[in-house]
Amino acid sequence: MSSASLASAVLASAALVPASAFLAPGSAVAPPAALRGGQQLQHQQTLPQQSASPSPLSCAPAVAGLAALGVAAAAAASRRQSRRSAPLAGGSSARLVGLTAAERRPSAAAKSRSLAEAKIIVCAGGKLPEGRKLRVAIVGGGPAGACCADSLAKEGIETFLIERKLDNCKPCGGAIPLCMLEEFDLPKNIVDREVKKMTMISPTNKEVQIGQTLKDHEYIGMVRREVLDDFLRNRAAENGAQLINGLFLGMQLPQKTGESYVLTYNDYNSAEGASRTGEKKTLEVDVVIGADGANSRVAKDIGAGDYEYAIAFQERMRIPDDKMEYYKDRAEMYVGEDVSPDFYAWVFPKCDHVAVGTGTVIDKKGIQRYQQGIRDRAAPRIAGGEVLRVEAHPIPEHPRPRRVNNRAALIGDAAGYVTKCSGEGIYFAAKSGRMCAERILINSEYGTRMIDEHDLKQHIREWDAKYGATYLVLDLLQKVFYTTDAQRESFVELCEEEYVQRVTFDSYLYKTVQGNNPIGDLKLGWQTLASLWKNENKVPDEMRTLV
Repeated sequence: MSSASLASAVLASAALVPASAFLAPGSAVAPPAALRGGQQLQHQQTLPQQSASPSPLSCAPAVAGLAALGVAAAAAASRRQSRRSAPLAGGSSARLVGLTAAERRPSAAAKSRSLAEAKIIVCAGGKLPEGRKLRVAIVGGGPAGACCADSLAKEGIETFLIERKLDNCKPCGGAIPLCMLEEFDLPKNIVDREVKKMTMISPTNKEVQIGQTLKDHEYIGMVRREVLDDFLRNRAAENGAQLINGLFLGMQLPQKTGESYVLTYNDYNSAEGASRTGEKKTLEVDVVIGADGANSRVAKDIGAGDYEYAIAFQERMRIPDDKMEYYKDRAEMYVGEDVSPDFYAWVFPKCDHVAVGTGTVIDKKGIQRYQQGIRDRAAPRIAGGEVLRVEAHPIPEHPRPRRVNNRAALIGDAAGYVTKCSGEGIYFAAKSGRMCAERILINSEYGTRMIDEHDLKQHIREWDAKYGATYLVLDLLQKVFYTTDAQRESFVELCEEEYVQRVTFDSYLYKTVQGNNPIGDLKLGWQTLASLWKNENKVPDEMRTLV
């Protein structure tokens, strides 16, 4: 869940691996099976039998595996960085993905040079009909779809953005890293709260304060999705995207090369249609981008396969002013069997209220019980609160087996780009939308040529190389630290370390590796094993079980 992006600032701390092992840009470590188009993941609907707390020896293979992954990732990143720094023919780089805001607005001469160089790697389709540019439909107007539409439209691509609820409010804690404000040109007033403190609460209610290493200007931004999404969509429209307030119903796939996709949707703004059902319309386009979330209809239409998913449940609550004062710059993260068997629960501040929620993969039917668990744990601080809104939503746990089919691609939650264990999604959704758009621009020569499946798959390869190791490592971390209350207790203890807080917060805030201290990493490894040993029998299995 995007709400959990706040927690990703501390999750990296729980391993022997240096932060650089799984955050280094360009890592070419092989991604999980789902990333490589492997077998579909099976949904696990029932709560498995609880196993005994693992001994340090039983955890050793997982920890050793993480360390090995770190070595491989660091080496691969170094090799890739060397290749990137080597000039291409003509003396300049042909890579345009990941540009700064200024570089994304090249001059006409720069565009000409970039496109000439880009032909080295382009394998575009045939010519478009004379007199028109590439037509792209993006289904879903969240951060992924809106950022993709914005990048395409401002470069002259004929862009359609279909969103079924332009006033949509997705269940989401709304935490974003500091770097996202500059990278995506977001105004600071879009941030409701600047979180500088985080309290982590263990199964035994031990509290650890996080945030001592933050500088005065640093914070984690808390936004409301209805505000963020509306801003991003309106900006895309100002840059030329056509917003369609409608429900995507399905599409007719092209039967031969160059044939159009025919999308069917209900237009809610049509004067001819009923206000609730809208008027059924069709739209012909060259390319379709699915950004329509975990239950993506585009994914179903292109046979993208299924994936494991979590259920997120959240209540927005208005609490008394004296209690809201405590949360003005603070967020809370709770772990324990009573709040989630495989994730965590949270209390995140909003503009004038708090979001109280939890999530789970393995016991979706028990989500109401876990929500009551977080209500009970946080009761002293949210007592007297009034529930304003109840929200629930599926959250992907792995990338889909197939993310491109012909001239259709998936981005954001539809592609499965939510990090496991931490649940961070907003930044990665926006990033995937922009990366997909930049690849379309390059390979279509700014909309003057048709693209094909090979062109779109280049964006997938770039994404996997950059972030594949992150998904793999966080998956392993969840297995090491989120299985039993003893492991969760150890996880919270480790977050007391200043080294852990500094490296992980910096890496989260700026999405770059900050520091690489082998001695600190080794010390952290020993502390991990010692903490697991100490807590093995500390927390009784029934301690946090709700009756």
